Amino acid sequence: MTVSDVDVHLDLKGLKCPLPVLKTRKAMAPLKTGARLRVEATDPMSVIDIPHFCQEAGHRLLSQERDGEVAVFLLEKG
Repeated sequence: MTVSDVDVHLDLKGLKCPLPVLKTRKAMAPLKTGARLRVEATDPMSVIDIPHFCQEAGHRLLSQERDGEVAVFLLEKG
């Protein structure tokens, strides 16, 4: 995933639950359908919360990777 693949990048490293998913929700709200958001988070619960948020809100989780202790998500607004 390259910088050109995303419209917005969120660095949520160091934030604890529920802040990563709340900030992800807030960042997605103004985006147009099809826009892509890259999220980086260190909170262990983010690997559960962010995919669940996507499913519930109708967004697509395009990828979920791990880079050491950082979870990296690529989301597409539905």
